[in-house]
Amino acid sequence: MGRIFRISSGATHLRTSSGKLHGMSDGLLLLVLAAGLLAAAYAAWQSSLGARETANRIAKDTCSRAVVQFLDGTVAFAGFRLSRDSRGRRRLLRTYTFDYTSDGFERAQGFIVLAGQQLEAVGLAGNPS
Repeated sequence: MGRIFRISSGATHLRTSSGKLHGMSDGLLLLVLAAGLLAAAYAAWQSSLGARETANRIAKDTCSRAVVQFLDGTVAFAGFRLSRDSRGRRRLLRTYTFDYTSDGFERAQGFIVLAGQQLEAVGLAGNPS
């Protein structure tokens, strides 16, 4: 008919419609849950790396278009926050900062805001001097 879960000391039992009893030890259940958590953490890490690569590309392009020098060759993660889009859905906004110079002496800071892998905003400070 259906499945009935019953927890007893040391094992989780599953009774099928045929009446047979299958057991899954607590250790195996814990292992499956741990594997799921590790997979979710890995997916989040990969998403973060992809967003950083996108931010690096945008910073290089922005500096090239503004005819300034992109310094240090990378962006720095500055933070994240949850926001709502125009349809009311929640989304994660990541902010990255980067340094640039127009004269080779004075540093200025720019920023990039990404929603997933999509550019939300990019900006450069006025004159770095």
